[in-house]
Amino acid sequence: MAGGKRRLSFGLWYDFRNPAPWRRTDKEIYDAIIDQIAWAETIGYDDVWLTEHHFVDDGHAPSPLIQAAAIAVRTKKIRIGTSVLLLPLYDPVRVAEDGATIDLMSGGRFELGIGVGYRAEEFAGLGIPMGERGGRANEGLEIIRRLWEGETVTFHGRHFQITNARLSPLPLQKPRPPLWVGGFAKAAARRAARLADGYIGTGDLSSVYRMYCDELRAAGKDATRARVAGGHFWLVVANDPDKTWAEMAPHILFQLNVYSEWTKKAGMELFPPVPNLEALKASGIFQVLTPEAAVKAIAEYAAAVPIERYYCWTIPPGYPVRRMDEHLELMATRVMPHFR
Repeated sequence: MAGGKRRLSFGLWYDFRNPAPWRRTDKEIYDAIIDQIAWAETIGYDDVWLTEHHFVDDGHAPSPLIQAAAIAVRTKKIRIGTSVLLLPLYDPVRVAEDGATIDLMSGGRFELGIGVGYRAEEFAGLGIPMGERGGRANEGLEIIRRLWEGETVTFHGRHFQITNARLSPLPLQKPRPPLWVGGFAKAAARRAARLADGYIGTGDLSSVYRMYCDELRAAGKDATRARVAGGHFWLVVANDPDKTWAEMAPHILFQLNVYSEWTKKAGMELFPPVPNLEALKASGIFQVLTPEAAVKAIAEYAAAVPIERYYCWTIPPGYPVRRMDEHLELMATRVMPHFR
């Protein structure tokens, strides 16, 4: 680790999208991504993170726990986490059982990151009242933690009624696999501080990090030991940044405008619409950098918020999966060693 830069682990982040303008078979995409993850751990990547959405035309992955199990049996060292699993849509006892099974299958490499979700269509399609999402997440986290730690759980809450639930087998990690919470509202910071081990996010985390530390102190915890995972929304390492930017930009434009539509409909507008490539360039949200510039950008990001895990999106939606290998290898060989 050079120049006093923060020691970091480095991760990959996948959504398994298959958008119509660049359609392939879903089987091809799933096979290629899992192959890529197995290869990436051999060149030094530490983590892989899986996200979740439902009922999306481009096939955005709805089943991260099943994907995590598949990755567990194809890999040896890389840690496998969710960023994020939409916990209000689940029975927490089943999440605890499935997570314990993944932890065993992986040899103790599973981490659960959760969020509450924001797309009304997902709650409607799965028959869950959207207004219950915060309460369901809070109760679910407590139930999962207690089950993973070996308790026989009887729980009578507003959303879950459980009698004498007990896990068998238990997770391999002790006292349990790590729990992370994501989200950009104060409620997410409070949930992370009180019910989880750390906060996980993406993009500019400075505001939510301050809220998270405030909530840790309010919960009587040491804010100097706050655990945070995050990274730039998009940072790609390339020897020819201009060429790579031009190749990938249409795919990034697609992704950002999907998020813009979703968040606007949810009343959040975290991603303003990006009308064209010129606007994408001006936004700075999609960075393609030389290795030297990437080292500087990541060091600045980690100086602003003391992250311990750095990760960002891996495959632009619709971009050929294995064409990313050269960029991942550049990150592994020319950037990651500066932070170790």
